Amino acid sequence: MTIFIATIIAVLFGCAVYLMLGRELKEICMGLFLLSHAANLVILEAGRTPGGVFVPVLGEGHLLSQLVDPLPQALILTAIVIGFAVQGFLLTLLVVTWRRAASLNTAQLAQPQPLPIAPASSSPPHVDQPQGQSTGNDPTTILTTDRQEHR
Repeated sequence: MTIFIATIIAVLFGCAVYLMLGRELKEICMGLFLLSHAANLVILEAGRTPGGVFVPVLGEGHLLSQLVDPLPQALILTAIVIGFAVQGFLLTLLVVTWRRAASLNTAQLAQPQPLPIAPASSSPPHVDQPQGQSTGNDPTTILTTDRQEHR
């Protein structure tokens, strides 16, 4: 059983490294998720005791050599909860990045983007506009007209 689990862990680590070397952010995140699952399996397998079959519950009357160590299981449970929080955060970052940049390619995201420059005008905005009408450019004017419409 140990060789079987070690093979699964090696395959998970290999797939995780392959995905993390990808060019898309979604591949990198999926590789990170697989890496956390493989690390959980490593902790579980490292915490196995030979002959450990029974859960350590008081009053059962089993020998100490037959009890399973509960510490790795508690560490894995904590790692799973933290992993879910990190996965949710990374998926949120992916969605925000996709909405803002319309791409998840790391090469495209690494290129500097020009900042939008507002055209310089000689007169202040909305000088010749009547009170209560908005062109949609000035946020304070929009707020003022929205307040007047709701009254």
